[in-house]
Amino acid sequence: MTEPAMPVRLIALDIDGTIIGDDQVIGDRTKAAVAEALRRGIEVALVTGRMATNAAPFAEALGLRGPIVGMQGAVIREMPEPGSHRRGRLLRHRVLPTDTVEDIIRWCGERGLTPHFNSLECMVIAADDVHLDRYRMFAEDRMEIVDRIGDWLPRPVTKIVAVGDDDHPLELMGEARAAFDDRASVTISHPRFLEFLAAGVTKGEAIRWLARRHGVSLASCMAAGDQHNDLEMIAEVGYGVAMPSAPDAVRAAARFVAPPLAEQGAARMIERIALPGWHWSGREAGGEAVAGRRP
Repeated sequence: MTEPAMPVRLIALDIDGTIIGDDQVIGDRTKAAVAEALRRGIEVALVTGRMATNAAPFAEALGLRGPIVGMQGAVIREMPEPGSHRRGRLLRHRVLPTDTVEDIIRWCGERGLTPHFNSLECMVIAADDVHLDRYRMFAEDRMEIVDRIGDWLPRPVTKIVAVGDDDHPLELMGEARAAFDDRASVTISHPRFLEFLAAGVTKGEAIRWLARRHGVSLASCMAAGDQHNDLEMIAEVGYGVAMPSAPDAVRAAARFVAPPLAEQGAARMIERIALPGWHWSGREAGGEAVAGRRP
């Protein structure tokens, strides 16, 4: 565990399960804490398993202008210019080798998992995927439907998401890591999603990239997350924060465990760790929260 150093100069936040729940809404306290961090010159970044363009509306809602880390670190994009309909400039893209993708597809099929691909900002799904209608609800404008999932090859594959029932993907994570060892990074972003990325791609590696870019030490970084895919990021920094819903291994890697998401726990930890002398005196006023400063 990295020894912490003050002041905090970079905050990395996971999205799902950390700053938003099923309603997909960022709370007023979270917005206020991030705004105060930015006002103090602290860099704040979203580091997520989502596609970077899918994360951009959340970054915009928080007033962030720095790079977005998507797909566990396989894609990093600049934020688009305000008012622009174009995607932000691509800063990094790490892809899986074609032969590794073929082996992963075969491995998943033998274990009852249903894989689909992400290629940059496109989701590639087989026409007979039982989850197709659900994916259409949130990614229809970024989907390509193919007869067989292998038909996409040899075009670039950024990430493979293998979907299974209940905790079956979680039960297979150790086996998958052993099977693909130095050929692919394997993680869990949700108990039903086993994810494969290019070797070495993790949120931990991504926060090292962000720290280098901003010229800050990992000791002065804070990172918050709630799933297996957040473990490396939380372990890398001086101020690692796990949500209370996180798996045991993730909480063990963290220096702090936050209050629950329902209580905007990540915001409370930003206040406690990064914003000494500041508190949130929130009240609803036309839908906006009011932030206050301690005397």
